[in-house]
Amino acid sequence: MGQKKDLTGSEKSKIVRYLAEGCSSLKIAKLLKRDHRTIKRFIQNSQQGRKKRVEKPRRKITAHELRKVKRAAAKMPLATSLAIFQSCNITGVPKSTRCAILRDMAKVRKAERRPPLNKTHKLKRQDWAKKYLKTDFSKVLWTDEMRVSLDGPDGWARGWIGKGQRAPVPLRRQQGGGGVLVWAGIIKDELVGPFRVEDGVKLNSQSYCQFLEDTFFKQWYRKKSASFKKNMIFMQDNAPSHASKYSTAWLARKGIKEEKLMTWPPCSPDLNPIENLWSIIKCEIYKEGKQYTSLNSVWEAVVAAARNVDGDQNTDRIHGWQAFECPCKERWLYWSLICFCFVFECQKCIIVNVEMLYWFHW
Repeated sequence: MGQKKDLTGSEKSKIVRYLAEGCSSLKIAKLLKRDHRTIKRFIQNSQQGRKKRVEKPRRKITAHELRKVKRAAAKMPLATSLAIFQSCNITGVPKSTRCAILRDMAKVRKAERRPPLNKTHKLKRQDWAKKYLKTDFSKVLWTDEMRVSLDGPDGWARGWIGKGQRAPVPLRRQQGGGGVLVWAGIIKDELVGPFRVEDGVKLNSQSYCQFLEDTFFKQWYRKKSASFKKNMIFMQDNAPSHASKYSTAWLARKGIKEEKLMTWPPCSPDLNPIENLWSIIKCEIYKEGKQYTSLNSVWEAVVAAARNVDGDQNTDRIHGWQAFECPCKERWLYWSLICFCFVFECQKCIIVNVEMLYWFHW
């Protein structure tokens, strides 16, 4: 038997009026044509009234305990309020009080995202910066892959909504609904690609080389002049399919070897300026929380967004070229790759600021 509807506001007001007139609960049930048990339950609940909240005595925090909490908060970054107070053997303090106490001496922050750089990684990044200190970066072809999903990155769909309006509910699918692997390159103000990796293909050394042959070499590289090929430097990261002996030997047979193949330091995606291109494309295709229903539709959106990137307008944003004043205060530094390398050079002094070679969000 289905559950009947609850008493409406008008029915409740009538019950109160009938009770004031001296009617019994059985008579009220007949007048309202409702079940007698429903009317009786409402009357009983009304007579009981609300339970008064019992104020529990709060745990008092002494000055000595406050000093212990402050030391624990300094030693345990990103810990919860409960963990901090438990480490000080302070119990019986509610969460609201713990947060109020910690708010006077600490702040809630997220952990900073940086690549896992150890001492060897930092030294290799320094060697990379010194090796390519005087390189003309406009002749470097920066390449990388990017995966785009149908649902887009989590946490990006934010924006203003009018008062009284409900936020749209986005779709939630396994693995973001699937996605497309995209390969592209940039050299100076020219975009190479983007090219789509065939669905279901796992990029190992053999498939990666075959992909470059079918896309990069046939559709772009072969059309360039001999002088351009002679001066171009090919950059790729240290993914297993890129840095394997098979891929290195295959690129060497194509003429990309030794000084024409850039040495790349480990754990250094932040040094590649094409990451800024991926940021521009993703902001465009996922703006206003947009989602897609097919792999072809998201691929068409990537192509359209890439074609709309104006080389002259976005060269500074993608490559990040800027001049700095030298620390010696006598000369201006040469153009350097900011936000990625932070290499400073002048005719009097050469400085490689290794401390700035960390993860950087555009």
